[in-house]
Amino acid sequence: MTETLTPGTVFAGYLIERVLGIGGMGTVYVARHPRLPRRDALKVLAQTHSGDEEFRARFIREAELAARLEHPNIVAVHDRGVHDGQLWIAMQFVDGIDAAGLIRHDAADLPPERVSHIVGSAARGLDAAHRAGLLHRDVKPANILLESRPGEPDRVFVSDFGIARAAGQSTALTAVGSVLATLAYAAPEQLMGGVVDRRADVYALGCTLYELLTRTKPFPRDTAVAVMQAHIQDPPPRATTANPLLPQAIDRVIARSLAKNPDDRYPSCGALADAAAVALDGRVDALTIDLGNTVPRRPARRRVGLAIGIAASVVVVGVASAVVLTRNSAEPSVTPSTIASTTSTAATSPPAVTGTTTSGRLSWGSHTFIAQAFPELLPATPVESGYQGLRCVARDLNNRPVDVNQPAPAVADLDCNGNRDPVESVLVGCNSNRSPTNYFAHPDFVPIGDERWERRSGRGRILWFDTTTADNDPLGPNRPQGLLRILFDDPQRNFCSLFVSGGNSGRDLYDRWWRSAPF
Repeated sequence: MTETLTPGTVFAGYLIERVLGIGGMGTVYVARHPRLPRRDALKVLAQTHSGDEEFRARFIREAELAARLEHPNIVAVHDRGVHDGQLWIAMQFVDGIDAAGLIRHDAADLPPERVSHIVGSAARGLDAAHRAGLLHRDVKPANILLESRPGEPDRVFVSDFGIARAAGQSTALTAVGSVLATLAYAAPEQLMGGVVDRRADVYALGCTLYELLTRTKPFPRDTAVAVMQAHIQDPPPRATTANPLLPQAIDRVIARSLAKNPDDRYPSCGALADAAAVALDGRVDALTIDLGNTVPRRPARRRVGLAIGIAASVVVVGVASAVVLTRNSAEPSVTPSTIASTTSTAATSPPAVTGTTTSGRLSWGSHTFIAQAFPELLPATPVESGYQGLRCVARDLNNRPVDVNQPAPAVADLDCNGNRDPVESVLVGCNSNRSPTNYFAHPDFVPIGDERWERRSGRGRILWFDTTTADNDPLGPNRPQGLLRILFDDPQRNFCSLFVSGGNSGRDLYDRWWRSAPF
């Protein structure tokens, strides 16, 4: 079934009321919930996507990940399933307009304070998703929804997390209009098949900011190829050229947001939004607003030094209260075979730049030996889940995503997000030369428990610690938390060690996770 559902049709128990929008991935309807007194936005995917088994598995997995996002600036995902062979997803219905419609239909330029509110609200939602390990990868005005409230600023929602990924297919780009709509906000690294992390969303939010302020896209060109070339090589446009009434300071904000090198951009969407708010206030000199300096920085996470013996030396790893919570937001993309497969992606969970086997199956590449050492704990490939839903990404010791098609560094890491019941994160560090790791005590990091363990798979040592989260932790500042350090004696794993964080204390994490963990 590919035709549009007519009002009055019952689909998956939902009563279709009207069409809300039609796109390359499918159709969105306003629909009555089968049992609750509410309307949902029901997205029904096109048959071409629903019939693909790989796409179906990825869609269901990513819908489940998106459903975990609970934030006032993110459209909530309520349910998903398959009906009559078609995939569907039920989301929170926002009774309003999207920012693209606002740009099209508002006769006057949007007031800077309204733009600042929209971008700031969207940034809060995006940063919350990044902290949860999800990228959007399709940030644009059409995916920012506005709900009017009498006498109050609009309520702003970011939509379409985890539901528009085409699983390496190019069907979302079959029409020229949809190509340009997608490419208008795509970061250079997305177009070139490079490593993609949260800064690609920063870039797209910068493009959105520019369009809200000027009513034009940052790189308007006649063809898709010209748009891509502009993103990759042309300098960022000046918003004050398109709208001379804007403060000159905003040009520097746009320039940094749209920097070709991700390292030169704002580190988060919130940092971009803060800088834009300062610039649009009009009281800051354009020459002094380098915006990592004039904008107050969010408090840095409190870090605890932890020494790990690697081969015969000691490598110091920063432990941000929960050890690796600061390492869970970057998400490299699967290297695309075509530009179309890159630009059609939206939100996804965090795989690294992946390798492939001779059969074309995604793999951990040079980091495969880590997953093989812990087959019941870690996901077998970057697009699968491990024990209790662990999702992992390959990183180096400087917290940068690693291209697993290249030889592994001396110390290879898989950095994983847990389900917070009780594990929040797992860091697996292994010596690539298979030399045994050693434990070095740190005077400022004293375990509350230390014992030898033995199981059918081997034996080793486990230490547990009590820590607290940072004062700016999104899940609660300065809350108690546990940390486990796990080492191994058997030669199949003695070149690796694990850090596990979560729970309410070290003992809580030991009791609720370690006792049943698959080692």
